[in-house]
Amino acid sequence: MTTTKRAVAPSNTAMPLPLNQILEGDCIEMMNSLPADSIDLIFADPPYNLQLKGELHRPDNSKVDAVDDHWDQFSSFKAYDEFTSAWLKAARRLLKPNGAIWVIGSYHNIFRVGASLQDQGFWILNDVVWRKSNPMPNFRGKRFTNAHETMIWAGKSETSKYTFNYEALKALNEGIQMRSDWVLPICTGHERLKDDNGDKAHPTQKPESLLHRVLVGSTNPGDVILDPFFGTGTTGAVAKMLGRDFIGIEREEAYRKVAKKRIANARKFDREALMVSTSKRAEPRVPFGQLVERGMLRPGEELYSLNKRHKAKVRADGTLIGDDVKGSIHQVGAHLEGAPSCNGWTYWCYKKDGKKVPIDLLRQQIRAEMLN
Repeated sequence: MTTTKRAVAPSNTAMPLPLNQILEGDCIEMMNSLPADSIDLIFADPPYNLQLKGELHRPDNSKVDAVDDHWDQFSSFKAYDEFTSAWLKAARRLLKPNGAIWVIGSYHNIFRVGASLQDQGFWILNDVVWRKSNPMPNFRGKRFTNAHETMIWAGKSETSKYTFNYEALKALNEGIQMRSDWVLPICTGHERLKDDNGDKAHPTQKPESLLHRVLVGSTNPGDVILDPFFGTGTTGAVAKMLGRDFIGIEREEAYRKVAKKRIANARKFDREALMVSTSKRAEPRVPFGQLVERGMLRPGEELYSLNKRHKAKVRADGTLIGDDVKGSIHQVGAHLEGAPSCNGWTYWCYKKDGKKVPIDLLRQQIRAEMLN
């Protein structure tokens, strides 16, 4: 992996994307140098604009290692809003029509970022609260302990067909649908990267668990992820492990140095491990008639309901006929059961070697062939 510096003029040409590289320079200039409609997902952790006034100390008078770096300092809210609008405009140009963006922030900036997202034409899908299981205490005792950050997930437009791996997130959550409040720890111990002096390499390093959930939930293997505020490379490291490509932008040399080393040491999971649970709707559609065309079921062959109460015959056009009804596998099943609807794939069985076998197994056989 290399660090490169690119031209600053906006580009719409078919130039190759600098995949799995860290670009050196200002995020807006670097984004304007990349081709439009080329990125599947953007994860952005922009400056928080904390507006710190002086140093913060613990009760024992030791100094708190807070975010006081120059990159987080803006002269006014107006200056911060202008910066936010500019980088979001550049980001939206890069997203594919069905692309999406995640932006994370604190109470200092996330509401201003959210308004700018809507002004730019993004369509907000969710806000997700990252609730920190081990937050930093409030040493002054004058406010609540700040125990969460907010992420905004938005599509490029209202009509974007964004990626959402619902079943995969549900599996991560022990079979329960994923909520919009995520309880995850902040970086500590071995995950907290240190510089050559043994100090924190970055004051706001995000945990890999957070990016793992974001990327598993809203991207697929082979997708291109852009992080315009790359820092120490959490997005790049997790993208590499999950089989996604990344592009990082970072102007601070010290952060790039740490990120390059970190990503070089990250190991990509094998192909089988990268596969995640998908919803039934995402699977290839197989018409029942295709089973008849391929001879997997024959015209005149009888199908039997799973509850053993009804039967019907297969017709050459892929419909069924019963005693007093004809139609699709779903229509006939619903009529026989006196129900408003019926999933014919799970309702009907056929006989093989004297045993009743669900016709859905034949559908799964065809789907497996389509995916190979």
